[in-house]
Amino acid sequence: MPEKTQTYTTAVGRRKTASARVKLTPASKMSITVNGKPAEQYFNTKERLSITADTFRLDDVTGTYEVTAKVMGGGISAQAEALRHAIARALVKENAGLRAPLKSAGYLKRDPRAVERKKPGLRKARKRPQWSKR
Repeated sequence: MPEKTQTYTTAVGRRKTASARVKLTPASKMSITVNGKPAEQYFNTKERLSITADTFRLDDVTGTYEVTAKVMGGGISAQAEALRHAIARALVKENAGLRAPLKSAGYLKRDPRAVERKKPGLRKARKRPQWSKR
């Protein structure tokens, strides 16, 4: 039985509590699908839509790809940035020469900031109840 060759590249990207799993396939026309919907429909605003396609706008990235993504957790903006992180990682897997421009643009860095947990005795993570002497 002949072996099937893998024609796509996979990667995972994260931001806050959002994570995105991406399958990057070379294609004749550029398309981004998120959770079964076109990216334009899933990310309603132009800003979030441009965040997802930022990696393809770099001068060094050539070729057109079909991006299929599954995003979960977090908010919609964090999901867009997690998707950008995953696409950048998949592009580096496919072409190691893209690592330097993607890294200098900041797309390969996982943004670790997350909400701080609430501590007992406090109203929020750091907000304390008002203190009165008497």
